[in-house]
Amino acid sequence: MSEHHGGPVETGAKMDYVEHEKTYESFIAASKYGTAILVALVVAMAAGFFTSGGFLGGVLTFIILSVAGVFLMRG
Repeated sequence: MSEHHGGPVETGAKMDYVEHEKTYESFIAASKYGTAILVALVVAMAAGFFTSGGFLGGVLTFIILSVAGVFLMRG
């Protein structure tokens, strides 16, 4: 930005800052929740493959960790 009469002047197209902020917040939320779900999936796969829980134990672990992760992030 360049200075003009003591204040900043935008160059190029005008920005819709409200829409920009909404897009940014949506991206951050998708990143947080997506990461939590992927971590839950990796832990559940490890629980399913390397313990005696098997497939159902892995699915149960995934559901519990997913719900707990999303619940804890909302607070």
